[in-house]
Amino acid sequence: MGDYIVVLEAPIIVRDVETAEDAINVAVSKVAKALNKEKLDFVKVEIGYSQCPVCGSPFESAFVIGNVGLVGIYLTLKVFNAQSLEHAERIAKAVVGKALRKVPLKVFEIKEMHNGREGEGVRFEGSQN
Repeated sequence: MGDYIVVLEAPIIVRDVETAEDAINVAVSKVAKALNKEKLDFVKVEIGYSQCPVCGSPFESAFVIGNVGLVGIYLTLKVFNAQSLEHAERIAKAVVGKALRKVPLKVFEIKEMHNGREGEGVRFEGSQN
């Protein structure tokens, strides 16, 4: 049995926004409200980052086209007493998935905790630095 920190990626669609900053604010608020409704206030909500395909620089994952925004959100939570990395992933997705029912969740990173401290992380294909 092990303890893990699991970071999930979630794409959040928001409507009636004009700027990327507006989209980010609405998306974070929307996700936090859904998590709090299910008493999941222990899940940390952060803006995701994408990598520029040309220069490689990171930028906040927020895009607005025609007043509809797509925002990448990272959701971080600790999973205790999981039998394996895969088990920790399933637990994290089940916990967060009950609040964000129609949002596809993908594992971005899993770190095993040793004596309450973070160990080495495992990055999944398609993740960034």
